[in-house]
Amino acid sequence: MSYLSRIAPTDRRRRAQVDALLEQEGIQRDGNLDYTCGLFDEDGALLATGSCFGPTLRCLAVDHAHQGEGLLNQVLTHLTEYQAERGCFQLFLYTKCQSAKFFGDLGFYEIARVDGKLVFMENRRDGFARYCQKLSQHRRGDAAAIVMNANPFTRGHLYLVEQAAKEWETVHLFVLSEDASLVPYPVRWKLVTEGVAHLPNVVCHPSGPYIISAATFPSYFLKDADTVILTHAALDIAVFGKIAAALGIVCRYVGEEPGSHVTALYNQTMAQRLPEMGIDCRIIPRLTEGDTVVSASTVRKAIHDGDLEAVRPWVPETTWRYLTSPAAASVLQAIQRSGSVVHY
Repeated sequence: MSYLSRIAPTDRRRRAQVDALLEQEGIQRDGNLDYTCGLFDEDGALLATGSCFGPTLRCLAVDHAHQGEGLLNQVLTHLTEYQAERGCFQLFLYTKCQSAKFFGDLGFYEIARVDGKLVFMENRRDGFARYCQKLSQHRRGDAAAIVMNANPFTRGHLYLVEQAAKEWETVHLFVLSEDASLVPYPVRWKLVTEGVAHLPNVVCHPSGPYIISAATFPSYFLKDADTVILTHAALDIAVFGKIAAALGIVCRYVGEEPGSHVTALYNQTMAQRLPEMGIDCRIIPRLTEGDTVVSASTVRKAIHDGDLEAVRPWVPETTWRYLTSPAAASVLQAIQRSGSVVHY
């Protein structure tokens, strides 16, 4: 007789069982998980497992000796009920290409894929189509686009937006909606929209759940760090291409970040793949202030080191007003406590 149980982060024995099962099935535990469950037999052996992070289902695995017994369906049902209890009904998962049909049979629908690597799926048949349809209401002819996290919004970000705004009648600016950054999404949205308010041809959009950040991109079934970066970039481009079609986007602006291996690989992939989709990719050199590259990493590092005053020339007045207001106290403390504030 099998039973399902939550596996607490402090339960070392059961977590070791999860790690062993994942490893057996060619999966590593994802670094971002906020709930894990296991399906056990009467002797306490782990038969299947699954986890969540926000609205995504992750690290789903069944012991190969018990595959075909409907165990993963039980795990998915449990995770779906758990998500519903916390008010999350639109769910997403990433799976290997060979497993996509199986999840399709369980009620998930493909959003985009990277051939040979992964498929991005959701549990709503028309979720992504409705998102694109809503965006299409803002279509204004050929346009440019920028996607940013803005953690926080700096003069470097503003420089990139202003460059695009000079060259295009319309610029669609997407702000990553995920709350996986030291600066929370509501604050980032406020700083971006206030920071570009003087540019009437810039239209701001929340990214929604479809444009995902590197911080929450799954890595548990990809073999190494570079493969993760390249696959994330390829998936981002696959999703972005459909968004671009809805909005008439024919050019995407990105900022280079000297010294960032992640950004270099990401930009390299975009520069190669976007033109194949009829979208120009323009990589803009970062704004510098003296010998300093103005970036969110630079700003966070100064805050982390307790030198808030150094930040002033690197951020727009709107961001500076926020950082020096009482409302920013908890965000500044979070940055100062963080062990990792520089984007590599």
